[in-house]
Amino acid sequence: MQDKRARFIDTYGGIYEHSPWVAETVFDAGHSDAEPMALVGPMRAVVEAAGHDLQMTLLRAHPDLAGKLAKSGTLTAESTSEQTSAGLDQCTEAEFEEFTALNERYKDHFGFPYILAVRGRNRHEILDNFRSRIDNDVATEFREALNQVHQIARLRLESLSAKT
Repeated sequence: MQDKRARFIDTYGGIYEHSPWVAETVFDAGHSDAEPMALVGPMRAVVEAAGHDLQMTLLRAHPDLAGKLAKSGTLTAESTSEQTSAGLDQCTEAEFEEFTALNERYKDHFGFPYILAVRGRNRHEILDNFRSRIDNDVATEFREALNQVHQIARLRLESLSAKT
């Protein structure tokens, strides 16, 4: 049983960024034999039931888009792939400076990084979205950030499903 749990956590522990507790809770709730896409609902439910403090910790586990971690190559493999697919590794110096300024302003205002499911978008669309959300109120943006985290998780589970 412990080996099965460890394999499950190894496979699904990164679906929610640096938050293996989501996969651990889902496994412990009896979803150990589920196909990847069957985990979308249970994983979302775990996060939604986690409470504000743990949700805030989850949001804060996400990296800045086109941030210092991306430039230094220290993102998770999933985040690197997602940001690269959106062309964030090809930002001009002006775009990188705008991302940096927006990231700092956003984190100062909201207390967590700007989060967007970037797969299927380009850096211009991402910057437009960033600009449109920066002046939201805290409650609206907290909800939007959680929705984006769930979308990222869904996309990651879709990728795993395609591999099986």
